[in-house]
Amino acid sequence: MLKPKVSIITVVYNAKKALEKTINNIKQLRYENIDYIIVDGGSTDGTVSVIKENEQYVSQWISEPDKGLYDAMNKGLNMVTEGYVWFINAGDFIYSKDILNNIFAGFENYADIYYGDTIIESETGEIMGLRGKKLPRKLTLSSYHSGMVVCHQSIIVRRDIAPLYNLNYKYAADIDWVMDVTRRAVSITNTRFILSIFVEGGISSLNRKASLKERLQIMIKFYGRFKALYYHIIIAANILRPKYRKIKKPY
Repeated sequence: MLKPKVSIITVVYNAKKALEKTINNIKQLRYENIDYIIVDGGSTDGTVSVIKENEQYVSQWISEPDKGLYDAMNKGLNMVTEGYVWFINAGDFIYSKDILNNIFAGFENYADIYYGDTIIESETGEIMGLRGKKLPRKLTLSSYHSGMVVCHQSIIVRRDIAPLYNLNYKYAADIDWVMDVTRRAVSITNTRFILSIFVEGGISSLNRKASLKERLQIMIKFYGRFKALYYHIIIAANILRPKYRKIKKPY
């Protein structure tokens, strides 16, 4: 029986070396039903040459100017019509070459969402540990009261519940999207696996104040003003907490 199609989407702009690493990682996956999609923002550093050199591993790709990260991610979503979507952007990695086979093993009825843990890597390639926010055993909409409890690179979502990203948010459209798909999902599975290796330094972390402001707006939308203000204080306090957790099992 053919396992579900998984469309892995990589967004890139002027990140030739990072893209090479990610493509080499995707090449090694042992799964029979993958579409690999690359959305380039019109790079001028040779990124397109890297894509062309690896076209045999790429199902679809485009290179054209966009309106930012989330607009590019929407372009990737619009290339997918079935199965699941998984965002692994340039520089990030999938943890295990067998992870998709392990996730979908033994299932007849597949969940709307699969999620797992994340290893954080520094920009110099040093493994820092597991992501600081502890993964919830059971993911629900209320899980996000303390922020982005599931890393965007460690959530695999059925395409038919995945909306486009809200471009009104410049820095926090990812948490809005993840909360939205969680609300829409009927079934959510904690894989209990590490799914991805994420290189720290995203746009929200580099624009912390603006990101927190947008997150408050998103919290109000999903939780109401009173709860949102309370949760927002928790999120702000959590910034001071440790960013990493120890990896308990061998890396």
